[in-house]
Amino acid sequence: MKLIEAAGKTVKIFPAEKENAPLVILNTFEDDGESVYAAAKKITDVEFSLAAVGGILWEAKMSPWKCPPVYKGGASCTGEADAYLDTLTKQILPEILGQLSMKPSYTALAGYSLAGLFAVYALYRTDVFSRAASASGSFWFPNFLEFAFNNKMTVKPDCVYFSLGDKEARAHSSMLRVVEDNTRMLNKMCNELGIRSTFELNPGNHFKDASLRMAKGIAWMIGN
Repeated sequence: MKLIEAAGKTVKIFPAEKENAPLVILNTFEDDGESVYAAAKKITDVEFSLAAVGGILWEAKMSPWKCPPVYKGGASCTGEADAYLDTLTKQILPEILGQLSMKPSYTALAGYSLAGLFAVYALYRTDVFSRAASASGSFWFPNFLEFAFNNKMTVKPDCVYFSLGDKEARAHSSMLRVVEDNTRMLNKMCNELGIRSTFELNPGNHFKDASLRMAKGIAWMIGN
């Protein structure tokens, strides 16, 4: 594992040992890159590099536009995803690539919760990422479904992974209860566009087995 600082963010890099291995960028919330990487290596034999980016202001950098707090006393989303995506692709990614001894066959983006929303949003804003994995993505986010259906992805991705906990649709907040229906509709949209896509329903609420769920998404994404 290599540890670097890039654009004010801490990045943990787990480089592949074989040529033509893909690079997966994982935006992390609780510095879970190492646990996700370890779990993924147990699931798949596909060689890949992982770069886990930490130190992210979640409600700011992972949100595409402003949104009020979901919970009483929670933080508002301030809609700085475009600015962060620019930093990620133009500053952080080049630093990561400079640490790899071999050029990746492609670059993919993965994330959990709001970072899962960001992973799909990024497909509409840049052609850098050819695959995306969204584990328990925050697709309750106001107006995101309308955005996804009314805009075109920059480049048709090779594949997109979606997952959710089977209790997430039973959240107390009416704002959150739409998440399963919205995720299923996004998966259906991808399939209708000819994009390899899957939706996996996992046991538990939003917080159960987060690292394993993310690892399963990465394993599926790089295996297709």
